[in-house]
Order: sequence, then C-alpha cells, then structure tokens
Amino acid sequence: MQSGIQNIIQFIIIMANVIKLSKGLDIHLQGKAEEKVIQLKSNGKYALQPDDFEGVTPKVVVKEGDKVKAGDALFVNKQYPEVKFASPVSGTVTAVTRGERRKVLSVQVAADDKQEYVDFGRREVGSLTGEQVVEVLLEAGIFGYINQLPYAVSTNPSVMPKAIFVSALRDKPLAGSFDFEAKGQEQDFVTGIQALSKIAKTYVGLGIQPDFQTEIRRLGIDNFAELTIFDGKCPAGNVGVQVNHLDPVNKGEVVWTIGDPTVVLFIGRLMNTGKVDLRRRVALCGSEVKAPAYVDMLVGEELSTLLSNSYDASHHVRIINGNVLTGRPTTKEGYLGAHTSEITVIPEGDDADELLGWILPRFSQFSVNRSYFSWLQNPWFCSKKKEYVADARIKGGERHMIMSGEYDRVLPMDIYGEYLIKAIIAGDIDRQEALGIYEVAPEDFALAEFVDSSKLELQRIVREGLNILRKENA
Repeated sequence: MQSGIQNIIQFIIIMANVIKLSKGLDIHLQGKAEEKVIQLKSNGKYALQPDDFEGVTPKVVVKEGDKVKAGDALFVNKQYPEVKFASPVSGTVTAVTRGERRKVLSVQVAADDKQEYVDFGRREVGSLTGEQVVEVLLEAGIFGYINQLPYAVSTNPSVMPKAIFVSALRDKPLAGSFDFEAKGQEQDFVTGIQALSKIAKTYVGLGIQPDFQTEIRRLGIDNFAELTIFDGKCPAGNVGVQVNHLDPVNKGEVVWTIGDPTVVLFIGRLMNTGKVDLRRRVALCGSEVKAPAYVDMLVGEELSTLLSNSYDASHHVRIINGNVLTGRPTTKEGYLGAHTSEITVIPEGDDADELLGWILPRFSQFSVNRSYFSWLQNPWFCSKKKEYVADARIKGGERHMIMSGEYDRVLPMDIYGEYLIKAIIAGDIDRQEALGIYEVAPEDFALAEFVDSSKLELQRIVREGLNILRKENA
C-alpha cells in the first residue's frame, strides 16, 4: 500500500514538471541508427580540434614528438590559460596542423597500443565545494566542454553562473539516443550532476524517457537537480530553449549550459575513477549508410575506420560531423568532434537530374509548407510517419528577407526571431539586446534556417552577431 502511494506521489511530481511546447518541427528521415553496437578496431589516429570549442583561442603546449598520457593537456585557452584541453589517448604527438594566419586546426596524436592515464584521483563528490569541483575539471582538461550563455561560447571559469542547465534530450533529425548511450552508466551521470550542483543550482531537461528517468531517480538525482520534462517537437532538446522556459538570461547574468549530455558522463567518470575517459557512443546514420548502428569511439578518433565500407563509395555523398541541421561537413580523413553524437551520411544532391524540376508533384520529398504532395502521405492520425531521403541541396538562392512569421512557427522561445535577425544584420546592438540575443545560440535557429524561404544562413548570422556583441562588451 505504501509503495503504491509513493508511486502515485512520484507520478504527480513528474507530471508537475512537464513543459509542453506547441512550436517546432520533427523531420523524419531515413537511416536512423538501430540500437545495436558494432565493434570496430581503431587505426590509432586521433586529433583534438580547437574549432570544436567555440570562443577558444588555442595555445598549443606540446610539440611534435612529445609523449602524452590520456588526460595531459594538448592546448590551453590563450585568454584563460587555466582552461586545458586533454588528450583523449596516450601516445606520441605527430603533428600540429595550422591553417591561414597560423590558426591551429588540430593537434594530432598516434595512440599507444597500451593506454596510460594521468591519475587525478577519485573524488568523493559529496565532500567537495563548488570551487574544488571547478579546480578538478580545470586540472583534468574537461572544463572547456562546458558552455555559457550569453554568447554560446566555452565557459569563462572566473565568472560563476547563476544556474547550470543540462539537456539530456536529443531530438534533432537522426539524433543518437542518449538513453541507449547512457545505459549502464546512470551512476556516472548522477555523479556528474551532483558535481555540477556544487557549483550552482542545476536544471536537467529530459524527454519522455521512462527507463532512464526511473533509474536516475532511483539513484537520487532529485537531491541534486531540478528535473523537467520537455514534451514537444524539435528543438525542445536545445538547451537554449530549456533556459528560455525555466530561467531566462538577462543582461549581466551568466548561466552555464551543457547541450551535449555525454559531457556529464565525462565529469562523472572523472570523479568516480580519477581518469579522463572521453569515450562516447556515436550513431552512424543517414539514408546512404548500409547498416545504420552505433559504435563506441573516443573524442577525436579518425573517421576512416568507421566509414570504410559503410556506404556506396560510387555515390556522391555529404558526410556530416553531427546532425543534418547543425553538423559540419567532413571527410573520411576527418576526426570525431568533441560534441558529436552522430556521423550522418546523406546524398550530396548535386548530381540529381529531375525532369520538369519543381513543377513535379513530388510524393517522396519533404515539404514543411505543403508545396509537395508528400504531405498527403502523413495524415495527422497516422502514428508511424513517412521517412524521407534528404540531400544537401538548398533548392534556391539567397534573397530578400520575407517577414512571414516562418521562424516563429518552429522557434519555441519567447523572442521575435525575425526581428532579431534583422537587428543583427543591421548591426543594431541596442535592438539586439532588447530582442533577447543574450538568450540564444546559433543552433536555436537551425530549424528556422531549414524552413526559411529567403535561404539565409541564420546560424552563421547569429554566430557573427554574438561574436561582435562579445567583443563590444569585453
């Protein structure tokens, strides 16, 4: 009887912490990864790329030929030298690759056959203060994986946040399942949240994830964080959207954000083992992949092993380091990004030869505004949605901005998206501040960019606006 009452009370608590979002858009694509793990042997090539950490100006602290252990720093943030970035493996530094104006593109490491780790010591999180947690993360080279709002950049360790937000919901097209990745690692997740809660009040955003929720609640996560379920379409999983609904950022305030929940596992493993373990479960997905599945990889691992024989090499494809909305184009010789949870392979589309072009009814292509007849195959009462094959074509050129309310339909935030974009383009900083630029990150406009009739690069525009604002306020 008592157990039944406790279950009812827990259900009421859970339902009280549900935020339903009406705006957004789910894009159903072919090639979602099956929940099974394939085993691949690494070729031993790794690289840490500073571009994976927005706002970081790298200063390399190793040179070619140096021996490093997993956890040793490869580079630091020049602006905040105490923020180190750890090597994912032990081995020999083989190259420091630079681009234009000697910009550091990557620090490459050839892994040893037998891995060695820097021992940072196991920590009893309950006895640590917030300052001690920050020191541990800085020492181990993991702190830089945490971002902040405003500006959506890697965190400044000298400014403490008013709150920390973690999103454990991945809902972008073909996104890897965090439930599947975290299975068996729930204790590491809870430990990571406990560590973060020592720094500031911590919010964790979840989707409808009954098994994962049940387990982390059993392990006592409610003692360390406020859990909120976000029930809605993409981009409900964006940490910026969750901040906007829970505790918006005003001018002069700072919050820390973790939109990649695997980072919490990194923190939890460090506390529980004393070692830097940058292993993550990555979804190999997309319509061009022969057998979409998951594979366990380390941050910075070369993709050639993963992509060998995984798709038809005779097809012209786009390989994306990340998802189709926010990922970056890469090649087989590229490296797994620091925050990448999926490698997506889709058709490039530049060899498509369509008779009559746009005038065709198009039953097999996705359209958000019902321009194609394909919407007839997705009635509202159908539980299983049709999955589409999307290619990388933009299907149109950049043109004058149309104030049509398109952004508002897919942007579940209390901001005027179109007016904010116009203010950024115009360079009107006062207007940007009034319209809520401190609350947004480029990824929040990824869906708006997808539906935009004007074909504007909204994520690039927002990033440039944030960078200018950051420089002005420095």
